[in-house]
Amino acid sequence: QVQLVESGGGLVQAGGSLRLSCAASGRTTTSYRMGWFRQAPGKEREFVASIRWSGASTYYTDSVKGRFTISRDFAKNTAYLQMNSLKPEDTAVYYCAVDPSDRGAYAYWGQGTRVTVSS
Repeated sequence: QVQLVESGGGLVQAGGSLRLSCAASGRTTTSYRMGWFRQAPGKEREFVASIRWSGASTYYTDSVKGRFTISRDFAKNTAYLQMNSLKPEDTAVYYCAVDPSDRGAYAYWGQGTRVTVSS
């Protein structure tokens, strides 16, 4: 069982930056993949980025490549999403999630943190 708590959301102007954190508690191993997803108003939840807990591989959706960076601090059991050059279309509730076996099935989810980017 893994518990996830996101933080770091807020209101920022376009072009600004935010760093989201996802603190994990419970059983975590290097085989886990941590993902960030987002859901904008009236839209379906979409994948943003992911990182294997060992740090071996990262993936990003095309719309955030070059602007967002996912990372993790193994000692703190925390994953981060550094978001730069934010755009109004990045406005959404951001969720972190864990795929325990890195097979594309995210079994554990946080409660979400809201990001609002004003134009």
